[in-house]
Amino acid sequence: MVRFDHTEVPVQMDYVNMTRASSQGGTDAVTGRNVYRLVAVVFGLLCVLQAALNISLRLTTLHSSNSHRRQGWVYFPSSLYYISSTTRSWSSSRADCLRRGADLVVINSREEQAFIVKFNLRVWIGLTEKDGTWKWVDRSQLTESYWAANEPNNYEGTKEDCVQIRFGDINNSWNDVTCGEQHFWICEKIVSDGAYSTRLWVKGGLLPGLVVSRHRTHTEKSNH
Repeated sequence: MVRFDHTEVPVQMDYVNMTRASSQGGTDAVTGRNVYRLVAVVFGLLCVLQAALNISLRLTTLHSSNSHRRQGWVYFPSSLYYISSTTRSWSSSRADCLRRGADLVVINSREEQAFIVKFNLRVWIGLTEKDGTWKWVDRSQLTESYWAANEPNNYEGTKEDCVQIRFGDINNSWNDVTCGEQHFWICEKIVSDGAYSTRLWVKGGLLPGLVVSRHRTHTEKSNH
């Protein structure tokens, strides 16, 4: 006769693996949150650095603008202009411009021509004649001109190879003269539009009175 033993055997369940899996998932979640926090912190620092850079650039621009204004420069897109308070020959005038990190003005548009004429001064511009060809100081050839009536003419057979703005007419103001004559001059320094686009010290675009008031009236006795 077979006898069955009904002794109950306790069943032990191992939850170790489940616990480890749950722990691993929690670790991944924490790691993900930390990454997001790190990205947020880095982004915030970049924003702060960008703001600091913008402030630094603005202060630099203000300093440069004020410095040029104190030196007598006037802004007109996209160049700075210096109008002399004394008279010199053409070559001496250009030498002064070069010393200032500029050159005699090169007129590239009717707007710039109108801007220069508004100073109401007889001034040297950066245009000369060599071998029968008129060229600017930047070596570009003359393509758009504003000669006065009957100019250029080498008056009475003289060698008139340099150009002054003599008359107040926007379209007819240039006059060829001998390069040794004494005139005021205008230097031009090309700058990037971004540096002065806000016109920090030039309201309305033009301030000829700011500089013109420093000059005495200059009148020649005869036409050339």
